[in-house]
Amino acid sequence: MTAETLNFIDGRFVPSSSGRLFENRSPVDHALISRVHEAGRPEVDAAVAAARAALAGPWGRLSVQERAAMLYAVADEINRRFDDFLQAEVADTGKPIALASHLDIPRGAANFKIFADTVKSASAEFFEMTTPDGRTALNYALRRPKGVVAVICPWNLPLLLMTWKVGPALACGNAVVVKPSEETPSTATLLGEVMNAVGVPSGVYNVVHGFGPNSAGEFLTRHPDVNAITFTGETATGTKILEAAAGGIKATSMELGGKNPSIVFADCDLDNALEVTSRAVFANCGQVCLGTERVYVERPLFETFVQRLGEIARAMKPGRPDDAGSGIGPLISLGHRDKVLSYYARAKEEGATIVAGGGIPQMPAGLAEGAWIEPTVWTGLPETSAVVREEIFGPCCHVTPFDSEDEVVALANDTQYGLAASVHTRDLQRAHRVAARLDVGLCWVNAWFLRDLRTPFGGAKMSGIGREGGLHSLEFYTELRNVCVKL
Repeated sequence: MTAETLNFIDGRFVPSSSGRLFENRSPVDHALISRVHEAGRPEVDAAVAAARAALAGPWGRLSVQERAAMLYAVADEINRRFDDFLQAEVADTGKPIALASHLDIPRGAANFKIFADTVKSASAEFFEMTTPDGRTALNYALRRPKGVVAVICPWNLPLLLMTWKVGPALACGNAVVVKPSEETPSTATLLGEVMNAVGVPSGVYNVVHGFGPNSAGEFLTRHPDVNAITFTGETATGTKILEAAAGGIKATSMELGGKNPSIVFADCDLDNALEVTSRAVFANCGQVCLGTERVYVERPLFETFVQRLGEIARAMKPGRPDDAGSGIGPLISLGHRDKVLSYYARAKEEGATIVAGGGIPQMPAGLAEGAWIEPTVWTGLPETSAVVREEIFGPCCHVTPFDSEDEVVALANDTQYGLAASVHTRDLQRAHRVAARLDVGLCWVNAWFLRDLRTPFGGAKMSGIGREGGLHSLEFYTELRNVCVKL
């Protein structure tokens, strides 16, 4: 019998009242994983009502220390059920077990502890003033939860990015309604079992499944009793969510798309620059918001760099998640592969030099129906090409030579996006100088995806609104209330 994935509302697993279900299929071989119950307006209404009731119930009366202890228990229970979460995450995404077991699940659990600790140690403002009549007044700020938070999650790092939002939201005393991607519904649902197991009050954590327009996503973002919306995903979807949020003046946090540049100067550590760049381009089959799709290499190093990056791409072998020799997994779906392949075709039509890849790999029987694609490296396209300007979200990059610092900074900044960048050089002064000139939210020097979770995370321009991480997350998930006491 095919498994069914239910909504999780008010501490219970709930079927779709309309009877509408959709299929969740493996990107590895297109096998059916489960049939997912789509949430209609009744389920979304029930989830939001449960969240609001939880705020007025026991959850709303817990102290910071009590909430933190409960979030530690959530993290411990995720780790106790590590294999269950790993199996669910890998089934949905097709990513190699080696990646999911070292990144997705550990970070998914750790996010609860990190934000529990952050909230316990957070301070607020305090000011002493003299009043007009010569007396004294004290002003101090209190952090209070926003209320009901809608959490709209992407499919590329489902558990990690969902708990990156749910962790601080709950630590601050909010209740959440999560709408995971329709491509990856499993771990968000499994987390409901964890919440029940450790005694998180009913209604604090809810999950509704479905799509965007005329489905769970739209019903949730337009709901009048939702106080805040946090979203990670593509810019076009973020724009629609902002339009929906405007009607109720809802607080929003948007981590959106990117077309991230990597700048490689000729004086870099070449081996390190190649290792870092290849991870930035090909990790998770290129489905990372912080990934690199534009590489700029100083001309003396250009030919060598391109040759060696192409060799790395050609050496990456696709395979099942549990195959130790697998260097790359599939894209999330056949539909997404069609999108990525359309850019592969356009690059060829526009006369790109295909250094590596450019198509679909030959896969053995049993895998041929999966969403496999070749890691790809191009050169030779103009900066005006859609392949260079638009986010592809696949394992590919275009490499361009440059001759001066001013030229490459202008090239890197010539984009509507501004999420992340990386700079490779041994010149410390140049590293600081260039990093300060790039219009991005995050810039790495001689590294990529190296994160201290206390630091601000977010993008500039069309890459988002707001910052997450450490105290920056608390700014979004709480309201500051000033109290003035005249003495």
